[in-house]
This record gives sequence, structure tokens and C-alpha cells, in this order.
Amino acid sequence: MSTPSYLSEARRTLALGAPIIVGQVSQMLMGVTDSVMIGRLGKIPLAASSFANAIWGMAFMTGIGLLIPVAVLVSRSHGAGRDGEAGDWLRHGMALGLAIGAMTTGALFALAGELHRFGQPAEVVAEIRPYFDLIAASMIPTLVFQVLRQFSESLGRPWMPMAIMLAGVGLNIGLNWIFIYGHLGVPAFGLAGAGWATLTARTLGVAVIWMGLKRAPDIRAAWPRAWVTGFETARFREMLAFGVPAAGTLLFESGAFTVAALMMGWISATALAAHQIAISCAAFTFMFPLGLSMAVSMRIGRAVGEGRHAALRPIGFGAQLLSAMVMGTFALVFALAGPYLAAGFVTEESVIRLASQLLVVAAVFQLGDGGQVVAAGALRGLADVKVPTLITFLAYWGIAIPGAYFAGVAGPLGALGVWVALAVGLMVAAVLLNLRYARMTVRL
Repeated sequence: MSTPSYLSEARRTLALGAPIIVGQVSQMLMGVTDSVMIGRLGKIPLAASSFANAIWGMAFMTGIGLLIPVAVLVSRSHGAGRDGEAGDWLRHGMALGLAIGAMTTGALFALAGELHRFGQPAEVVAEIRPYFDLIAASMIPTLVFQVLRQFSESLGRPWMPMAIMLAGVGLNIGLNWIFIYGHLGVPAFGLAGAGWATLTARTLGVAVIWMGLKRAPDIRAAWPRAWVTGFETARFREMLAFGVPAAGTLLFESGAFTVAALMMGWISATALAAHQIAISCAAFTFMFPLGLSMAVSMRIGRAVGEGRHAALRPIGFGAQLLSAMVMGTFALVFALAGPYLAAGFVTEESVIRLASQLLVVAAVFQLGDGGQVVAAGALRGLADVKVPTLITFLAYWGIAIPGAYFAGVAGPLGALGVWVALAVGLMVAAVLLNLRYARMTVRL
């Protein structure tokens, strides 16, 4: 395949991925603005939010993995001209999302009383409970929104979810201002106020996207006629056969970052607060290749449905070119402007200094982080999930986590050692996943 074909496929991926990226960035901005506004309360509330969000994020990514089949299966049905079938996948995805959300919320509520067992500083654990309960309650609307969003994007309508998520950021900032600091006659709830703002914004987002999709004339052919009858066990089995390994992939990665956050708490509250700053910045930039990954997964799923196998390599590796360009730019920003970024979150010099060092490491793993997530999305589009799950387990739990413990907790490098080990794991995952995609597509 010639170079122009790769570039043309990259342009098509960017056309689909741009609004998805904006939506992902806006979703992450909600977390970043939370961190900035909570950081004004001091390092202990910031550390508490880091601990809570690390646990919540691992549960959320597992749920997302289980629901990823919605995007791929809807894309394939739409590509084959079977929009009614696409609506059936939405209906089954909604049922699955509600069930997973309810079970996850219940598990988080049960875990809330055991947070002291994770070895975090006592002052952090004392601060966390109301905020943790509130973000746990937001899991159901968050997962339901993801199902509706994937459905819309897979039908080639990514702009509405993007607009809703952008509006959600503005709403969350306003509600944070009211509930965290106490304005407009509302008491100052502190850290818990950020939880109330998040729960409210996420719940309203579900209501808005539901009404928008229901009324959209170009989606009417795919919108289900019935929601509570006619479920097929075979469809749930197919979704779970695909979703469980995909969830394993995301669980291994998110779980590694959760354990890394716990290790930071074992080191000190300062390390945990610095970690929250650095991970907020790295997670923000990660939304760019993640959006490309989602677009690639949908485009490859649709190409498979249309029988366009020759386009698979250009779609996947064209997206890698885009990811390298974007993440290389962010790497320079992190390396050169780390102290300024950290100072935007807190005023305590010890936290700023350590966060700046962690951002230098984050600059190194930007390319690896982008490369691995785009490759994982491309493989999901091919319904190849089992081998990628093994690769991520090796990279994160065979390399990154043991390395983080021995270099950072038991070794002399402290917080910096934890992040260096994470960077190595990401690089290994990127190389192996891209080799896997190259091997899978060479035969097609």
C-alpha cells in the first residue's frame, strides 16, 4: 500500500476522531478542573481525591472494557447496512451497562468502609469518605452515557456526544464553585462538594444525550422500538466473549496505575499529591490517542463489515502517525513547562518540585502511551482481544508494577522510580501490540 493511502486513511480517521477526541478531552477536563479546584483546599484533600479516583478509575475502565463491544458491533452492523441490528446491539448494551453500573456501584459502596486497609496516610483516609460515596454513585450514569455515546459515534454522529461532554465540563466547574467553596447561599462542602458536582453533571449528561438521540431523524432507523422485551441470550454471550478480554486489557493497565497511586501513598502524602498532578496532566494528553483509538476501532470494524480488508493496515498505522505527532508535542511541553503546570494545581513548593520531576518522566512515555492505546483499539476492531490481554498483563504486571515497587518503594528512587517503571511498561506494551497488529493484518 502506497504512502498516500496511509495519509488519506489518517485524514479520514482524524475526521471521525476529532470530535471524539474533543469529547474525551472534555471528559478529562472535568477531572483536571476538579483537581485544580480541590488543590486550592490543600494537599490532603488533593491526595484524598487522587486515592478515590484511582480506585474509581480502575472500576470505570473495567466497565468500559465490558461495553466496548457496543462500538465494534454497531459499527459492523452499520457498515453492512443493517441499522436495525445496530439498534439491537444498543438495547443489549444498555441492559449490560445498567447491570454493570449497578454491580460496580454496590462493590464501591462496600469497599468504602475498608479504605483504611490500603495503607494510605490516616489524614487522607479521614478526608475521603463522602467524596468517594458520591463518585461511586455516579458510575451508573457514567456507563450508560458511554453506551449511548458509542452508539452515536459508531453511526457516524460524533458531534452530539462531544457537545454534551463539553457542556458538562462547564456545568461541573460552575457546580464545583458553588459546592466546594460555598456560593449562592449553599454551604461550603469542601471535597464532598466536588463529588456532588460530578454526580449532578454526569446524571444530566445521560438525560440530554438520550433525548437528543431519540429525536434525531437520521438515527430513527436504528433506534430500538422496544427496550425491555425481546432480549437474546446469544447477543449477551457474544458481547461478553468480546468484552471480558477487552475489560481484562483495560483492567491490567488501569489497575497498574491504581497500584502506583497506592505506592505513592505508602511513600508520603506529598508523593500522592504530586502523583495526582502528574497523572492528571498525563491522563489529559492520553485522551488524544484514546480518541484516535476509538475512531480506529470503529473504522476497522466498519471496514471488516464492508469487506475492505486492504484498508486495515493503512487505517491502523496511519493513526499511529497521528498519535506520534500529537504525543511528541505534548512530550516537549511536559519536559519544558513542568514547574509551571504543577504550580497551576497547588502552591506548596515540595509538591510542585516533585510533580515537575514526574512530568519529565511522563514526557518520556508519551509516545509509548499513545502507541499502545491506538494499537489496542485497532486490534479490538479486528475482534482480537485475547492475545492483547496477555500482552498488557506482561507489560504492566510482569514489568511495571514489580519494577515500581523495587525501584520506588523498596529502592532509593521513591516516587520517581514508580513512574520510571510505568514508562518502561508502557513502552513494552506499545512495541508488542503494534507487532501483533502488523502480524494480524499481513494476512488480510
